[in-house]
Amino acid sequence: MTSPPSASTPDTTLLVLDAEPPPRLGRLTGRARIEHADPSTLAERLPHADVLLVWDFASHAVREAWPGGGPRPRWVHTASAGVDHLMCPELAASDTVVTNARGVFDQPIAEYVAALVLAMAKDLPRTWELQRAREWRHRESQRVSGTRACIVGSGPIGRTIARTLKALEITTALVGRTPRTGIHGPADLDRLMARADWVIAAAPLTDQTYGMFDARRFGMMQPSARFINVGRGQLVVEDALAEALAKRWIAGAALDVFEHEPLTPDSALWQLPGLIVSPHMSGDTIGWRDELGRQFVELYERWEAGRSLVNVVDKKLGYVPGR
Repeated sequence: MTSPPSASTPDTTLLVLDAEPPPRLGRLTGRARIEHADPSTLAERLPHADVLLVWDFASHAVREAWPGGGPRPRWVHTASAGVDHLMCPELAASDTVVTNARGVFDQPIAEYVAALVLAMAKDLPRTWELQRAREWRHRESQRVSGTRACIVGSGPIGRTIARTLKALEITTALVGRTPRTGIHGPADLDRLMARADWVIAAAPLTDQTYGMFDARRFGMMQPSARFINVGRGQLVVEDALAEALAKRWIAGAALDVFEHEPLTPDSALWQLPGLIVSPHMSGDTIGWRDELGRQFVELYERWEAGRSLVNVVDKKLGYVPGR
């Protein structure tokens, strides 16, 4: 937690980088002057804002507009877990406090990962294909109890994934930036990946994690293993994953995030054997936008009252430090 840069007044300008549908900020009516911007107007409006809410968390507009002249907001909140879309050297070096949506997506993403594990183990994609073809083909499926999962990323999302998979009696190993009780360090990653039936990427995007899942790491996985990415698309060298699947170095994979989004219709990833593609939806459950809006309003009320903010991002690390 950190002390807020200052308290709010009715003259405080809250600037929202818009996306549809807009956030519900009715509780702040009369307590702040709420203004709106899109990528084309953000740069001219930034110098007049005290607080910036990055509601359009897929946009890179903040990263592009921030280096301009004039004052900058004292607090930036992004309605996402990742902050790589908005961080630039000028923001990282500033006194501006950055917070994120830590906590909103943990359980939904963990449930999604568990669903993918079960779907791949039980060969559900093939079952649906055979049903559409009206073909009766008996097969045997995999038991998940007793298998091993290596989860890369030891923040709240990674820890919740581990707890959820343990309920399926999957043995889990968490890998984080630094080793500590119950969490392995980077030096253990290769060894754990080589033994795992499930390798799950849930790490933030940093200089250290960019492209960490490459041909070497896919090559060390077991031929029966499967890979799941619910972290950031740039954690994975997609050409290396495509080769690993085409050459059957691994048994399958599921990607919910990609280097470039949305995935274009002509992308080769759509047709890769053994790959499940989903459109960056693992954390998005019914009502998720309302939850994000409530979280921001509660944070704003803490800031307004001069209380310490939570979910404060370490701008050098690129995420909220945890235990």
